[in-house]
Amino acid sequence: MNIPASEPSFRESVDQMFNRAVSLMDLSPGLEEKIRVCNATYTVRFGVRLRGEIKTFTGYRSVHSEHMEPVKGGIRFSLEVNQDEVEALAALMTYKCALVEAPFGGSKGGLCVDPREYEPHEMELITRRFAYELIKRDLINPSQNVPAPDMGTGEREMAWIADQYKRMNTTDINGNACVTGKPLNAGGISGRVEATGRGVQYALREFFRDGEGMKKAGLTGSLDGKRVIVQGLGNVGYHAAKFLNEEDGCDIVGIIEHDGALYNPKGLDVDKIRAWISKHGGIAGYSDRHQVADGVKVLEEPCDILIPAALEGVINLGNAKRIQAPLIIEAANGPITAGADEILRERGTVIIPDMYANAGGVTVSYFEWVKNLSHIRFGRMQRRQEESRHQLLINELERLSRDKELNWELSPNFKEKYLRGADELELVRSGLDDTMRIAYQSMAQVWHDRDDVEDLRTAAYLVSIGKVAASYQAKGL
Repeated sequence: MNIPASEPSFRESVDQMFNRAVSLMDLSPGLEEKIRVCNATYTVRFGVRLRGEIKTFTGYRSVHSEHMEPVKGGIRFSLEVNQDEVEALAALMTYKCALVEAPFGGSKGGLCVDPREYEPHEMELITRRFAYELIKRDLINPSQNVPAPDMGTGEREMAWIADQYKRMNTTDINGNACVTGKPLNAGGISGRVEATGRGVQYALREFFRDGEGMKKAGLTGSLDGKRVIVQGLGNVGYHAAKFLNEEDGCDIVGIIEHDGALYNPKGLDVDKIRAWISKHGGIAGYSDRHQVADGVKVLEEPCDILIPAALEGVINLGNAKRIQAPLIIEAANGPITAGADEILRERGTVIIPDMYANAGGVTVSYFEWVKNLSHIRFGRMQRRQEESRHQLLINELERLSRDKELNWELSPNFKEKYLRGADELELVRSGLDDTMRIAYQSMAQVWHDRDDVEDLRTAAYLVSIGKVAASYQAKGL
């Protein structure tokens, strides 16, 4: 992503937003500095023999804050990975975990590699060697540092990392908890793949329950019928678009990818487009009728909700003035630069910030970590007991109807829905929904009650920094 030269870097943007928030807080300079700085960054350069020669790779693991342990944060595989980006993302993880009350400090990792250049068996060698370098320094450990998937990584890489950890720590009974985002059959949890996109959906639902917030965005009604543009139809963008379309009645009018965009005011078929991208590697050739060659321009099309769900800095000084959406929800990390953020705020655009909007991933990662430490699937102990108790009630109601000759019947499908005890997926979704609601309400209260807080991002930073500060003060710092 080419960001205008006058723009601050992603790390500088995070620092600027941090500084804007702490200027409204009563923190001592020493505590403010302790929260702001990154505790440590480990840089590793390792060689892997591939295709008859040794190739050297550079990777990073940054720990921003250890006010709570373990620290938590994804590992991304991308040629764009650098130390500044990793440290900025680690800082965002600290604030994100504090905001949604996940008991972790912030961390982040990255490896300079393009996964598309290598065969799966080669990527396994590279991933395992990177994991080895981090594991032997306790930068992957169930009680100290717990990675997760990020851009360029997924369940496959997490399974390799977990297996590598267990090979090196054969007696650690909690070895599966060294990483989250694993496949279900390797210690993962139901609902993790969809978690970040599902969290975006729950965040929007909660925003649409906030009458005052809706008024500030100039929106009315419900999500039903709202026009949505999604930038990036990867894991996060796809699930957010799919759920909003199928469950909330939103019309997905624009989808932007690396090789162009599709735009149709009447709506697009998310699943068909996702299938096309999976098969062809992009949207080129999907539909000439809806194709837009300069995909970034679709960000500027009229819509009700804009969801940047891929790269940093896609909304910047170069296009911010032309963005028409009254509501932007940051499904990606840092998609709006500090300069663009200022322009949009002055115009009255409401931005649901990344540290809250994409916190679904770390929230469900927290559930997976707890599941791995408890060594039992959620719902296994109580599900059938719930069903038995519900069955008692239904039987008694039906007996009363017969004995009193009332001749009433339960509504269609009521029995089936009421008698079914919650399984792991339902419990995960329930926990995520509760987390996103409470976190939004904590931000909204600051946003609506304080005259010196004009936007949700500042409110989010105030809430999260306040919680981190309280943790440090409780430790005696």
